[in-house]
Amino acid sequence: MKNQKPPGVYIQEIDALGNSVPQVPTAIPAFIGYTQKAIYDGEQLLNKPVKISSLGEYTQLFGGAPGYEHTLIKTREGETADAAVMDGDYALQLDGPGFNLFNALRLFYANGGAECYIVSVGDYTEPSINVHQLRGGITPLLKESEPTMIVIPEAVRLSFEDCASLQQAILTHCAEVKSRVGVLDIHDGYKGIDHEDGDVIAAFRNNIGVDGLSYGAAYYPWLHTGIVGSSELGLENFNTESLETLKDLVMAELSVPKTANAGELARIGELRTLFADIPSIREANYKGPTVEMLNKTLMTVSPAFKSILSQMQTELNLLPPAAAIAGIYTLVDNARGVWKAPANVSLSSVIKPSVEISHAEQEDLNVPTYGKAVNAIRSFVGQGVLVWGARTLDGNSEDWRYVNVRRTIIMIEQSIQMAAKAYVFEPNDEGTWINVRSMIDNFLNGLWQQGGLAGATPGDAYTVSVGLGSTMTPADILDGIMRISVKVAIIRPAEFIVITFQQEMQKV
Repeated sequence: MKNQKPPGVYIQEIDALGNSVPQVPTAIPAFIGYTQKAIYDGEQLLNKPVKISSLGEYTQLFGGAPGYEHTLIKTREGETADAAVMDGDYALQLDGPGFNLFNALRLFYANGGAECYIVSVGDYTEPSINVHQLRGGITPLLKESEPTMIVIPEAVRLSFEDCASLQQAILTHCAEVKSRVGVLDIHDGYKGIDHEDGDVIAAFRNNIGVDGLSYGAAYYPWLHTGIVGSSELGLENFNTESLETLKDLVMAELSVPKTANAGELARIGELRTLFADIPSIREANYKGPTVEMLNKTLMTVSPAFKSILSQMQTELNLLPPAAAIAGIYTLVDNARGVWKAPANVSLSSVIKPSVEISHAEQEDLNVPTYGKAVNAIRSFVGQGVLVWGARTLDGNSEDWRYVNVRRTIIMIEQSIQMAAKAYVFEPNDEGTWINVRSMIDNFLNGLWQQGGLAGATPGDAYTVSVGLGSTMTPADILDGIMRISVKVAIIRPAEFIVITFQQEMQKV
């Protein structure tokens, strides 16, 4: 205190405590895809990562679900390969690209999701889902440090080749930034492993490449969900051309019984008059019954209409699982910690997997000879639908085999990196080394006390080294380099529990 001039009492504060390492968030996914709109309050949101915390905030900024219009065709006039046959005479087919980001977000929040980022790459007026637009949505995330996962639900709507190239781009990006993982879906993952069109798992493995595998995890199969409710569907979900076909179908149900009385005849006449307006509901000058009234009446009197909407609902509710898994990651991280394997956890708003996987079939998924493990989602009697796998795509690596190990290391690395920035340009001497070592030691000790590191004592769980002769040479100090060595023992899941039984001879 060299500036005291007049006599008096002066106060000098001395920092007694060093810096601390704050734990970075671990479960903030970034969803990339198409939205109803990408502008809010005059601000353009296209290809701009926007953080949200609820589905309500998403709808405020990006809008809601697409219209999901369908074509109803007579199968006798020509049935498409993917159409679902209705009563042998009619088929239902989804029009348009099948944008599904909105429903994926609903599944994410149904399974424990919280904060996330949205990157809108286009709106529902786009004629198709474009791989270049989706890949372009990854680039803006290079400037964002918070996201810890990348999920692109609409990747599976691309061709197989484009989906594979996009998923490779996700893994490459994650390996480059080293702060996030990609949660991947299997293209055509609603098909069985032994499907006549080919083995979808083998096709995925053959085309995913070998780069960045420890930064990705894949899940199979797709899920039959309850995200889209029956009340959300109706005449609005048929295209204009199909309304005439639908009218003919429901009119055919209104046959007059031979024993019909006057009241029944009048009722049938009223319904025929009511349903005659179905093809006109989209006309600008339409003044007939409200669409809501028509929907309620059709649901009451037309089994065919109910059957069609049920099929429509089933089709829209068949969703790839990555968004739900991102929600599970968030749920487990908040309840137990990032070090807990996100497996043996039940999925919400899920009715059943699209493919039932047996114990024998999962053997190849979990431990393939070439290492590209795919995590199974299975249904168990009395337990529901469970995530039954916790492996990265780098299944042969002793270091990075498990999802929780990779994500825990990312959390530790990013937390220490952020805290160490405070010591850039500090003197590279013993005093700084002690402060850095104490800061990291306190952080890891807290992590160990929470159960995030393995070991009976802190010394068994981690070590931190920094200093001349330990991690640095005199040449390092001359070059301005401070080297810090951190070793940690990460919790690994008990993936295989072996219980041994042996008979003993009677002793008495």
